Amino acid sequence: MSRRRERRPVRAAARALVALQALCVLGPVAIIVVWAFTASWPWPSLLPETFSARGIEELFGPAQRAGEVLGASVGIALATAALTTAVATLAGRALSRYRFFGREALRFAVLLPFLIPATVFAMGVQVALIRAGLAGTVAGVVLAHSIVALPYAALIMADAMEAAGSRLEEQARVCGAGGARAWLTVILPMLSPSLLSAASMSYILSFSQYFLTLLVGSGKVKTLALVMFPYLASGDRTIASAYGVVFIAATLAVFLLFEVLLRKQTAREIDYFNG
Repeated sequence: MSRRRERRPVRAAARALVALQALCVLGPVAIIVVWAFTASWPWPSLLPETFSARGIEELFGPAQRAGEVLGASVGIALATAALTTAVATLAGRALSRYRFFGREALRFAVLLPFLIPATVFAMGVQVALIRAGLAGTVAGVVLAHSIVALPYAALIMADAMEAAGSRLEEQARVCGAGGARAWLTVILPMLSPSLLSAASMSYILSFSQYFLTLLVGSGKVKTLALVMFPYLASGDRTIASAYGVVFIAATLAVFLLFEVLLRKQTAREIDYFNG
């Protein structure tokens, strides 16, 4: 009984911290949603004085082309997720399975975007892509986003491959499967939860990029983050918040899609090993 009584304050404190964290996350989101339908909200009023649909009307009006910008943002983010996950899978396999000269140097190179300040790294990427003739193009933006997202995805895939080990792949080869077949039929399905995690992380990082998109895209490649920021800088919080609502909704929709796919794949693996 005494131990239970001692744990009650700890549980209460933990619940309070969780509630505070939820408030810190959901509070700003709620403010953005309200601002999207607000015409006037002067300080220090707790509630808006007048409401308006101007943000939604201008957002989906012919001049704004929100649908076109949203489609471009989703397309760039999906391309980044596919490219990053493919490269991260190969890098993760090399870092976790093979021992070769320069392995630690390769691991360090993969982690460089973590270590270098984002502004400095973005400038270096911009200069490299200008020399390659990819500045101001969608391909250049996708490549730049992939470079930034690669460390996250590579670490996820390397850890997953180390946890999976090589026993199943070796057994598949003993049974007559070639290297490619063993990889496609045994290892890749087993790594699908990690692949989905790496892809979702890469997608979110790409979808929310502003500074790197501005530098590499040279203002020619339009994304939601790029279009939203000028309204925020000019003080037009109604339009900026309307874009923010679309931004949040699109991110949550794709994240939930990845989550559903991940749960389905995990359930299939559990049924397979239990059956």
